Amino acid sequence: MDPFEGLPGHETILQGLEDLEHGRETVAGLLVAIGATRLRRLGLHVPRSRHEIPEHALYDHLALANPDSAHSRYNAWIRLLVSFERAAECVRKPT
Repeated sequence: MDPFEGLPGHETILQGLEDLEHGRETVAGLLVAIGATRLRRLGLHVPRSRHEIPEHALYDHLALANPDSAHSRYNAWIRLLVSFERAAECVRKPT
């Protein structure tokens, strides 16, 4: 059973882990690469990203699709990541 199921962003994080594992450059994969350190502390196996600065890669990826909205979409994706991380930390805390 996945202790993180039902948390905000759970499906995106799972997809990102799979995308990183298979070397796919996706929004989800780059988002997981950004949160790799914190996600590893939560016990998730996060494959290494080929990007030295995944934050820049995510922004560039979003800007390719629509440069006018890249900044706001980047911030929305980061908020989703942080929401997942915070909720997951609460789930993982000892009772």
